[in-house]
Amino acid sequence: MHIELKPVEDQVVVLMGASSGIGRDAAKLFAQRGAKVVVSARDEPGLQSLVDEISEKGGEATYITADVTNFDQVREVANHAFRTFGRLDTWVQLAAVSLYATFEETTPEEFRRVLDVNLMGQVHGAKAALPYLRREGRGALIHISSVEGIRTLPYQAAYGASKHGVIGFLEALRLELQHEGVPISVTNIMPATINTPFFNKARTKLGVMPKGLPPIYSPRVVAQTIVYAAENPVADLFAGDAARMMAAMQKFSPRLLDKYLLSSGFSGQRTNRPKSEQARDNLYAPVEGYDRARGDFGKQSMPVSITNELQTNATLRAGLTGVLVGAAAAAAAKALRRNMTEYRD
Repeated sequence: MHIELKPVEDQVVVLMGASSGIGRDAAKLFAQRGAKVVVSARDEPGLQSLVDEISEKGGEATYITADVTNFDQVREVANHAFRTFGRLDTWVQLAAVSLYATFEETTPEEFRRVLDVNLMGQVHGAKAALPYLRREGRGALIHISSVEGIRTLPYQAAYGASKHGVIGFLEALRLELQHEGVPISVTNIMPATINTPFFNKARTKLGVMPKGLPPIYSPRVVAQTIVYAAENPVADLFAGDAARMMAAMQKFSPRLLDKYLLSSGFSGQRTNRPKSEQARDNLYAPVEGYDRARGDFGKQSMPVSITNELQTNATLRAGLTGVLVGAAAAAAAKALRRNMTEYRD
């Protein structure tokens, strides 16, 4: 089925979970490209500062607070976008929380809360957006899951379960829409470790502030992938070379990946910064003071992902193709000259 999406500059885009991190960076990038932006999260000061920042640079944005576990609040975000701008073209679902603890240390209530935010929040977003996308006759649902939807790390049983669930329901939804002939793109984006305040705000029972396994990438890597998906109907995208590599290892050699995670997956998720179980976290309520896209690992983060640049940059892709074709032609000409020389001899 052919799906044709509008150029970003002609779109109204909703981003759920945009007060900090990837969502904040993506909202600014959409606004820079000329899209009308609606941002939502639980943290109202973070949303207000984001809208102010976009407006100061000439962009058009509005915000509305919502907890993604409450379907009525999520549906009101979609209603707000329609009342404000008259339509909805792309819905980006980013809101997520995490808990760093062994499975046995995770309470049933904590496990359920992670699922409510990370899985049911994604479900609520899709359900709220679909009526408006159907009304437009086309559009994009973009859901940010994680490479942990393919392979879960230790200390993250609840988080990994939620991301596996996201991928599962998106696969079913995509097929159902295709079966109906509805031209709505459903994209699953799976980031690697991204340098955002996600780790600062996570609940932890490790005794220290957690971190993601390296390599770590800038949130702009994911933001650019999101904007690409808003114009290009792609089912699955990775964000960060390491995400693609981990997925490949899980497919072709899961035992080798087991060995790697046993050696690095435990110590690699710990910083040296003490953080108690009683420290503030965003599992049940927003944590203010993180009105930024980037986290504390800037010196360790990579600004670009080679595979993502090739995936989303047609000019670069064409240039590389030209180089490869040129190299192949040169090698073929060299071989031909050698063969002709040998024939004459």
